[in-house]
Amino acid sequence: MKASSLQSICQAKLWLAPLAGYTDQAFRQLCKENGADVLVSEMVSADGLSRDSLKTIQYVHFDEVERPFGIQLFGSDPLVMARAAELCLDYKPDFIDINMGCPVKKVVKRGAGSALMKEPKRAWEIVSEVRSVLGDSCLLGVKFRSGWNPQSLNYIEFGKMMEDAGADFICLHARTQSQMFSGEADWAHIAALKKELRIPLIGNGDVKSPEDAGRMITETACDSVMIGRGALGKPWIFSQSKQLWESGDYKPVTKSKLQETIFRFIDLSLKFKPERVVYKELRSQLCHYTKGLAGSAELRQQINRAESTDQIKELITQSEAFRLL
Repeated sequence: MKASSLQSICQAKLWLAPLAGYTDQAFRQLCKENGADVLVSEMVSADGLSRDSLKTIQYVHFDEVERPFGIQLFGSDPLVMARAAELCLDYKPDFIDINMGCPVKKVVKRGAGSALMKEPKRAWEIVSEVRSVLGDSCLLGVKFRSGWNPQSLNYIEFGKMMEDAGADFICLHARTQSQMFSGEADWAHIAALKKELRIPLIGNGDVKSPEDAGRMITETACDSVMIGRGALGKPWIFSQSKQLWESGDYKPVTKSKLQETIFRFIDLSLKFKPERVVYKELRSQLCHYTKGLAGSAELRQQINRAESTDQIKELITQSEAFRLL
């Protein structure tokens, strides 16, 4: 059962990467409707879960339509991480994903995220402890980077250690911690790690178009492709990638498709959050959808002053940016 689940999740699939502040239930479901195969929660604090923090628990919730679905945990204490993973089993996720790649300072200074790449023994202990509580009831993945900096590229040794500790699959974001989200991802690292592993490998980094998704699989032989920032404002990147793989081409996004997608995102957001929260969050979210459109700067300014989601919809309907598409 575990082997078949692993194959169904990891073989030639398109994953939505966990992005703090972006991949909430509304955006995940929007991406699912637009072709994403596998979804992952926003990053969840193991310490917060262990303390039964209501603020943390909200990030664990998901709907059946989001399956296959994984909960991504971060932390630095092996026993706390194991306890958090055990608590997550009550929600019946398809897998638990351990974050060892987040480069953000507030995470790293706690010894979590990509800081664990400097402590491979502790990282091994975390995976081993989490594996012991999960048993065969849930798959276990580990996401990490190429290394701490260009002088300490340890992704191959690290990946093999995570495999030996009990990970069922691995995801490599082919940047170092010092790069943060800048520069270019080095897909050669994904290709090199793939050759050394017995378990599936998901590739991540700089997939910004359907062409990139296909090229990553061709160039690295990775089992699946994870798309993060490339899906912001472009959730159709998943369906377009599949169209490209299947027919050699894909449908461009039309004015009606863009507007339809934005309105669907607003409606989904209102299912999970209060109106006052949604229209404020849309101020930053919608800039990704309108970027590059003629007249979009003025539209974004208007959206930033909007006081309701209905007003935002009206602004989009009447916007010059959309009329010129």
